[in-house]
Amino acid sequence: MTRTATRVLVLNSGSSSVKYQLLDMRDSTRLAVGLVERIGESTSRLVHTPLAGGERRERTGAIADHSAALKAVADELAHDGLGLDSPELAAIGHRVVHGGLRFTEPTVITDEVMAEIERLVPVAPLHNPANITGIRTAQALRPDLPQVAVFDTAFHTTMPEPAARYAIDVETADAHRIRRYGFHGTSHAYVSRATAALLGKDPSEVNVIVLHLGNGASASAVAGGRCVDTSMGLTPLEGLVMGTRSGDIDPAVTFHLMRVAGMSADEIDVLLNKKSGLVGLCGDNDMREIRRRVDAGDERAKLAFDIYVHRLKKYIGAYYAVLGRVDAVAFTAGVGENAAPVREAAIAGLEQLGLALDAGLNAVRSDEARLISPRGARVAVAVVPTDEELEIARQTFELVRERVNA
Repeated sequence: MTRTATRVLVLNSGSSSVKYQLLDMRDSTRLAVGLVERIGESTSRLVHTPLAGGERRERTGAIADHSAALKAVADELAHDGLGLDSPELAAIGHRVVHGGLRFTEPTVITDEVMAEIERLVPVAPLHNPANITGIRTAQALRPDLPQVAVFDTAFHTTMPEPAARYAIDVETADAHRIRRYGFHGTSHAYVSRATAALLGKDPSEVNVIVLHLGNGASASAVAGGRCVDTSMGLTPLEGLVMGTRSGDIDPAVTFHLMRVAGMSADEIDVLLNKKSGLVGLCGDNDMREIRRRVDAGDERAKLAFDIYVHRLKKYIGAYYAVLGRVDAVAFTAGVGENAAPVREAAIAGLEQLGLALDAGLNAVRSDEARLISPRGARVAVAVVPTDEELEIARQTFELVRERVNA
């Protein structure tokens, strides 16, 4: 990295997709965003949007693997004068889902780091392999450029042991790395800090409950900028009701289904991760459609909505108790940012805790961070659009800049 290099390419590699953004960290400007999906299929699709002038472009056709996908991304960026060979590119930042306990902050990727990410594959079998593929492909394209891993789990490594440990045999837990790691960490870090800024305070002065509500959903209790509890656990299955995941469930349900229904471990895995949550309760995992059905008098959709909100309220109350003092509750991600009825139902009845909504403010649609609680409320309620890509870019750039200036 030269001292004039200020651009960061952020890559989020999934099993069959690559999301990317190119940002200039002088002012956090997005220069280009895009998505490659259905990698490995004949119907692969690349959508690229240059934001510094130019029109959105889309192409379809077979993209064989992640290597071909990233080469296609590089071509699209080069078309806009933003190629990966640019001396202005400082680093490539990679979202890595699971970093275990070792990776507590953004990390420059070395052979040793890659070996550790691979060692964590058994606890993140759906995510880490795809992240590894994306890293290796990017390294092949720019072997001279710093590649930085930003871990979803890192923000949650500050959880104290009483919050992170499961109450099972300690030797067994340690031997198999069984503990609560938490996920969506880059989102929780960004939103907790942005909420403090909205209140005009330093993050160290603020206690925040962050509710990241998308198809995947998680809650966190953040005390003075540090996570002290979060709802997801060893895997993203634990916690809130989600689009297709059950969230909290009696572990004995697994044994019961094995013994009584004759289901295999793999079948139960699919049931709890892909056929449960909202889609299992009412057949839909899109909150907009569920609310439409509720408004039309659909009882099954209403039950799904009520179960979703009930679990959400439980976590708000639990994390209020964990924190002792709460300055703000922040809603974020697709549902949290856009579903006013969810926010209304989640806060309703919590007035004794100092929580309330202003109905008019809650109904406003906006891309800006904003307060939706009444003026003078004891606890602020906020809607804070998350920006995980910006958070990854920020952490990546700060790390490589420190190395250059060291």
